Amino acid sequence: MVASDLREVSHDVRDLVAGRWAVAIGFEGDVVLARFGSWREQEYPRHPWPPVRSHWRTSLDQPAYEDAVRRVQHEIRRGWVYQVNVCRVLSAACEAPTLHGLYDRLTVMGAQFGGCLDLPDHGVHIASASPERFLSQAGVTLSSSPIKGTAGTPDGFLDKDRAENVMIVDLVRNDLSRVARTGSVSVRQLLGVEPYPGLFHLVSTVQGDVDTGWPDILRATFPPGSVSGAPKHSALDVIGKVEPCARQWYCGAFGWIDIDNRRAELAVAIRTFWLSDGTLKFGTGAGITWGSDPAGEWEETELKARRLIALASTG
Repeated sequence: MVASDLREVSHDVRDLVAGRWAVAIGFEGDVVLARFGSWREQEYPRHPWPPVRSHWRTSLDQPAYEDAVRRVQHEIRRGWVYQVNVCRVLSAACEAPTLHGLYDRLTVMGAQFGGCLDLPDHGVHIASASPERFLSQAGVTLSSSPIKGTAGTPDGFLDKDRAENVMIVDLVRNDLSRVARTGSVSVRQLLGVEPYPGLFHLVSTVQGDVDTGWPDILRATFPPGSVSGAPKHSALDVIGKVEPCARQWYCGAFGWIDIDNRRAELAVAIRTFWLSDGTLKFGTGAGITWGSDPAGEWEETELKARRLIALASTG
C-alpha cells in the first residue's frame, strides 16, 4: 500500500476524528500524524541504499546494560515492579537522504507490520519491519498481540519467558478493559510459538469490542505494555532511571488508522530505524524479571541487533 497526496500533518491525536492517517508515536509521546488523499495498492518501488560503514555506538555497553538489569531486579525485590523492558539505542553516521532503500532491505524479514514513512519537510524518516501488533481494529473489534519471549530455537524458551508473557497479557487485558465493552475482553491465543528470521517468539493475542474513538484508545493503551513493563506506571518510572537516553520512535506505535472505515493496523515500533541529522538509529531491548540473567539479557539484545546491523551495513 502506497500513500500519496499529503493533505495534513498533525502532532495531536485529538485530530484522529476523520480520514485515513499514517501514524508515528514515539515512546516518550512525540506524535506525527500524516493524512493522505490517496492510498493505493501497488508494488513498492525499489531504491538504492548506501551501506553504513561507520562504527555503531550504543547508549549502553555490556557492563552498563548488565548493571541496569541488576537495578531492575532491585526494584523487583522491593516490590515496585514485576517486569521491566530495558532498551538501548544504537546509532551510526549515515549518508542516505531517506530510508526508502533500507526499507527495501527490511522487507526480506517478512514482517507482518512493515512500513516506511518519509516526511522530509518535517524531518521524519522512519522504516520499520515490526513483527508485533500493538493495536488492530476491524469494526468494533480491537486486538493486541504482545510478543514476550525470544529464543534461537522453538524449544529454547525458559520458564522466565513464559511467565513474562503472561504478565504482559494481563497488563494488555487491563489496558483494553479501560475502553472495551464490559465482558468483551478475551485472550484468543496464549503463548503461541511463532518463527521469524533468525529467531522465535512467544506471541499472545488479546481482543475486545470498543465504541470509543482513537484519542481515548491511545490514552488507555499507550505506550505498549510489551516494551514498558508491569505495572506500567512503575515500569516507566524505572525505565526513566536506568536508560540514559530517550527511545524516540523505538518502542512507540507505527502504522495507519482509517477512522471512517473503522480499520487500523498499528505496530509496536521494534525492528525500526529512523534517520535524523545524518545519524541512523535503531533500538534493541529485553524484558527483565526476577529470574533474568544479566549476561543472558545482554545477549538477547545482541541477537536482535545483529540482523538489523547486517541489513543496514551491506549494499
